[in-house]
Amino acid sequence: MSDALKDIYTTEFIHDFGEMVRAAYPSFPAEAFVKAVLTPPWDEMPLRTRMHRIVESLGEQLPPRYEEALEVLFSLEESCSGFPYLFFPDFVSTYGLSEEHWELSMRALERFTQRSSSEFAIRPFILKNPERVMNQMLEWSLHPNEHVRRLSSEGCRPRLPWSISLPLFKQDPSPVLDVLERLKADSSLYVRKSVANNLNDIAKDHPDVVLTTAQKWIGHHPHTDWILRQGCRTLIRKAIPEALMLFGYTVTEPGKSLVQSAILTVQPEQLRVGDSCELQYSLDIDREAPTQIRVEYGIDFIKGSGKASRKLFLLSDRTVSGKAHLTGTRTHSFANLTTRKHYPGLHRIVLLINGQEAAHTMVDLQEKT
Repeated sequence: MSDALKDIYTTEFIHDFGEMVRAAYPSFPAEAFVKAVLTPPWDEMPLRTRMHRIVESLGEQLPPRYEEALEVLFSLEESCSGFPYLFFPDFVSTYGLSEEHWELSMRALERFTQRSSSEFAIRPFILKNPERVMNQMLEWSLHPNEHVRRLSSEGCRPRLPWSISLPLFKQDPSPVLDVLERLKADSSLYVRKSVANNLNDIAKDHPDVVLTTAQKWIGHHPHTDWILRQGCRTLIRKAIPEALMLFGYTVTEPGKSLVQSAILTVQPEQLRVGDSCELQYSLDIDREAPTQIRVEYGIDFIKGSGKASRKLFLLSDRTVSGKAHLTGTRTHSFANLTTRKHYPGLHRIVLLINGQEAAHTMVDLQEKT
């Protein structure tokens, strides 16, 4: 979750929210709340830490009884929708995790997710009592509101980004698949995207389980087919033959190639960190019938340890005639990103057709001057 998002919590936002709470709960000390939230090192805090600071400060100033504190937040929920108010469900996971508050906390998460999202807040409950929460997820998967149905999938993703992982579902995803079974043809694209991402999470630990699921589900509904195509994307990128064949990609016999010839060049061949290069490729498909192909290039990035790690980039994904000649160019930047730092060295670049290497070249990346 980008740290730049932390800037949504401006001093003005915190002050206005404090006044909003005071309007609903007159004894709320808004000035003390604002001061507590903005106490150093507020400026250095990342997004999630800022959210937790807001939650803790609310907990100090709202009524001490959890039930009464929630009533104040319930009275504000219609005016507090969207990403900035993720701290509403976080309040629930911070103060409502005990057994005595279980039912109330589940109702609160169900309410708050309809205007924000409870996908992060539900996870401590899963870790504490997975069977009970997953039964709740099964109920939510049939809820009339799409945001609640999405929660039933998004909240139990084994590898949900920017959140605590769920090792139990990395080991055994069957409780998650029981929920996804109910959502596999959901009418909401918002829900379907979550189901696809959940399947893709599972595929990273249990590719065979996802392939078996896909083979069982495919062809029954267009919504389901879309979910499966997105949910199997990691398996397709890894060029697992069963996944490629399931989605219509041509898979050749061992020792044979889809392409008759292929060329990949890079200009310039030597550049510095921060520069860009232009990749040019051409290839000839050697087939009699139309062929579904996925054309990618991969770069073996040099890491700080000196080892290489490959990253793939999609160039084309389409059906071509059996004797097609394809060409194209792509500009690639070696500028540093928040998610990737570049290190000097020889970088191997490969052209891949349905996962098979068809051509390669090298680029010499040097330190930025």
